[in-house]
Amino acid sequence: MRSVSRVARVIPRGASSQVDNKQMVIGAEGWELTSPFLFLSEDWFAPPGGFEEHPHRGMQTVTIVLEGALKHRDHTGAQGILKAGDVQWMTAGRGVLHSEMPQGPVHTLQLWLNLPAKMKMIPARYQDQRLADTPVRKIEGGEVRVYAGRSGDVEHGHGSDYPMWLIDIALRTPHRLKQEIPVRYRGFLYVLEGTVRIGETEVTTGEVAWFEPGGGDLSIEALEDFRGLLFAGEPIHEPAVAYGPFVMNTKQEIQQAFMDYQAGRLVA
Repeated sequence: MRSVSRVARVIPRGASSQVDNKQMVIGAEGWELTSPFLFLSEDWFAPPGGFEEHPHRGMQTVTIVLEGALKHRDHTGAQGILKAGDVQWMTAGRGVLHSEMPQGPVHTLQLWLNLPAKMKMIPARYQDQRLADTPVRKIEGGEVRVYAGRSGDVEHGHGSDYPMWLIDIALRTPHRLKQEIPVRYRGFLYVLEGTVRIGETEVTTGEVAWFEPGGGDLSIEALEDFRGLLFAGEPIHEPAVAYGPFVMNTKQEIQQAFMDYQAGRLVA
């Protein structure tokens, strides 16, 4: 079985002009330890808060609505509403301008997923994945919802351009789950509620259990009724430089992104 390499805890960030409350789930340890994942932010917000139109380049976002409804709009005029259990896979690539505005109180998770250098300037796109279209593996004592990846005989293709797994796991105590992970993938399990034992390590609400590439499955045992999200992907062994909404490989590429944005060329 694959073992837990370390356990981290969410970092409270409090309120801002955009959100009522925020916490950083991952992103404080340094990207060499978390690649291909950059940040995971958990946000609670309601009107008049939200994220007005803003740019991105060089990365992807994966937005998970846990509660409420979120309206998104991009620079092409495309728009839609994500409801609880829906996921949006967005590739910023060369450039995107988009907004994310609450339709009443909303609770979300947003992951920033890196792109390798050869993919950073690909065309922008997004895909909304509905709860009803996401396959579920029924197991004794719970269920596993597969947004991307595989659990047992249930499988779903990834919505991101750079492959990753995203699996929502719910287990009632004292049940167990054996969950396979590709051998080359690094990943983490974020515990939304409850307590589990992964191998020999106990992890509880608000904690993140990391595991590194290597052989073996995860053994997950519910010590309390549990829900958690499993993220996994192959590390990208390249320099990463971020400033504001842009993630590139060099400072010069970041400067170019700002110049393109100010000149109206980001999404040209």
